[in-house]
Amino acid sequence: MAKTKMRTWPMYTLLLVFLSPVAIFGLYGYFYSAELGEEDKHEASVVNFTAKPFTEEDHWELIYPGSQKMKIKDLIVDVSVAKTWPERIKGLSETPYLPDNLVKLFVFDTPAFHSIWMKDMLYSIDIIWVDVDNTIIHIKEKATLESYPNVFVPDEPALYVIEAAAGFVSTNKIEIGDKIILPL
Repeated sequence: MAKTKMRTWPMYTLLLVFLSPVAIFGLYGYFYSAELGEEDKHEASVVNFTAKPFTEEDHWELIYPGSQKMKIKDLIVDVSVAKTWPERIKGLSETPYLPDNLVKLFVFDTPAFHSIWMKDMLYSIDIIWVDVDNTIIHIKEKATLESYPNVFVPDEPALYVIEAAAGFVSTNKIEIGDKIILPL
């Protein structure tokens, strides 16, 4: 009899592990729907799988959480940092927009000819390459969606790449030779 209990114990544990979330969400749905009026219960039971697209009115910190401040030339901007390989690969792909006051900073492990492409991008951007001395060494303005699958590459090795909304470079008179100060 003890052997039977030992053999069934793992099965009951697995059932408990897999059915607990179902039970918790089921109870939550039951109590939540009890608070709704009859006319709202139908709407609450329908799951909407179409997400509302972000607009300029939406708060950008929801799209770019954990932003910091950095300085480009004499301009202080918010920056979303991509340090890991997956973050750098994703970059700004599939983000709905990039506010004028925010840039994406790609931090690489070593200086190299880091290339940037417009895969899965929804808007045009300016691209700025920066060397180990925090000096801007190359700029590509208004990289368009249509340029994909072409890549943009600096003329010399860079350690950092900054992506900004198209027009950022010209509006702020950013030039080769300008300095940056990494996140403050």
